[in-house]
Amino acid sequence: MDYKEQVKKYLEYCEFRKELDWKTLKAYRIDLKQFFEFTQENMPEKNKIEDYITELHKKYKQKTIKRKIASIKAYYNYLEEYEIIKDSPFRKIKVKFKETSILPRIIPREEIECLLNYMYVCENMNTKKSYKYWLRDISVVETLFATGARVYEISNIKWDCVDLNTGAIKIMGKGGKERYIQIASGEILEILQKYYRYNSEAIKKSGFFFVNSRGNRYTEYSIRLMIKKYTQRAGIERNITPHMFRHSFATYLIEVQLINVNSKMRKIEIIFKAKKAHLPLGENIIFSKDIDSLDLQYFMRLCRI
Repeated sequence: MDYKEQVKKYLEYCEFRKELDWKTLKAYRIDLKQFFEFTQENMPEKNKIEDYITELHKKYKQKTIKRKIASIKAYYNYLEEYEIIKDSPFRKIKVKFKETSILPRIIPREEIECLLNYMYVCENMNTKKSYKYWLRDISVVETLFATGARVYEISNIKWDCVDLNTGAIKIMGKGGKERYIQIASGEILEILQKYYRYNSEAIKKSGFFFVNSRGNRYTEYSIRLMIKKYTQRAGIERNITPHMFRHSFATYLIEVQLINVNSKMRKIEIIFKAKKAHLPLGENIIFSKDIDSLDLQYFMRLCRI
């Protein structure tokens, strides 16, 4: 069996057995295609692999190189595990990277306040037709900042995964893993409820909670353009991206010691001790309801002042 057929079977395994999301599958497909176009064989020699890694260093940043090598290693580990090959050709390949530390970009509080103030001023400037789109945009921005969710997670929220009574939202994270985010602020939840009332028909038809003017999913690209539009109109010179809301969310929580930073895993885990939990414990949950009378979104609003 040639490598093209093997790669096809491997990607099917990743999709249906491991249930990886489409973004991960796309990255695997690109990385493996690039590798085999260079090597032109299923089991390349060590020197050929070393040459390929050298080529990667000429073209890409360290983070991208790491990901591409990890994709290829995962493929050969699969072949080895299922005894399609005896030994992975990557077993004797050692790649060392110089550790670099890049501080994440955050949005200053005064700019968050400026953006949101401008967006709320726009509420009274809308026509009856455009008002429902304003509701969508303010709902997206408030949810991004109040939960720290990724933009593609927000974009892909299914309409039946949102509980507008409790504020619990089920999202699909990296690798197709489910987790919950919680809207604890009554003000933000009220905005989401109002958005739903004005757009319920399009939402149910599309299957997604956030929809565009054509009734389709509100894409990551469209969300980026929306944020850019409002920041420019608000007079903010900084290029604000959706992911900066995520970093800002975590950074402002660190300041009041509400989170535990796991430096070894390089992940930020939001850890709260809930007295009354309505969501399953033991899962990866960002939870902020009924925690010693603390309303997380209320705290985040205070951070803006």
